[in-house]
Amino acid sequence: MKKTIIYLAAFVCIQLATSFLVAAAWRIITGSPDMTAWQIITTSLVADVIVLALFLSMKWAVLKSYYLRTRPWMAIVFSALAAAGTVLPAEWILEKMPELPNIVEGEFGMVLDNPAGYMVIGIFAPLVEEVVFRGAILRALLRSMKSHWGAIAISAVLFSLVHANPAQMPYALAIGMLLGWMYWRTDSVVPGIAFHWMNNTIAYVAYNVMPNPDAKLIDYFAGNERTMLLALGFSLCILIPSLVQLNIWLRKADDATTADGLGKNGRR
Repeated sequence: MKKTIIYLAAFVCIQLATSFLVAAAWRIITGSPDMTAWQIITTSLVADVIVLALFLSMKWAVLKSYYLRTRPWMAIVFSALAAAGTVLPAEWILEKMPELPNIVEGEFGMVLDNPAGYMVIGIFAPLVEEVVFRGAILRALLRSMKSHWGAIAISAVLFSLVHANPAQMPYALAIGMLLGWMYWRTDSVVPGIAFHWMNNTIAYVAYNVMPNPDAKLIDYFAGNERTMLLALGFSLCILIPSLVQLNIWLRKADDATTADGLGKNGRR
């Protein structure tokens, strides 16, 4: 648990310190205290690079190539498909819940509006968050706790809380549980990165393609509830089989079996 606290504190402190320093530098350079999309993007990118450098250099998270050498392409494909299948059902469930404050809506919208924002949302966020919350925090919890589900739950709660936005927390908690299970099954962040990348990419594309990003789910189907329910059913037809397939294909890679890229049953 001590390592978990250190990892989380390091991640949060880097985010806060970078935000303060970039904001101060931005005011000096531009002469304006107003927050801009480029300031937010710069802050995120600088913080992400520092976090990655720290966690990897300190070996708090260890990235190894042996999992990819097992050619886990089906696990990666079904991870991405599962993410695609969660989007509509998750949005529908969130709309049925009591509305929670969305305290970073403005800043998040500025990043999504900017083409360079995809670097933050679609590339660095999946990589950095999986390295920190699964590759470091969950890894440490799994080594110190008897219950893997307890470790997964704690990492998911921390993943939810660190978003610091009530509107995002329920979804982050649920996805954190799924991503934690995927890491526990594989001992690798690769499937989680694939899931996270697809989820964030869909969010980025939807925000920029849809005429009104603040619209309700049914509005995207011209107010036709039957069409919306059919779309939800179709999403479940993607999500549920993908989870079943993930249960089959997610396997830990064994260093001793990676010479030919094969594991048990020849399909790790």
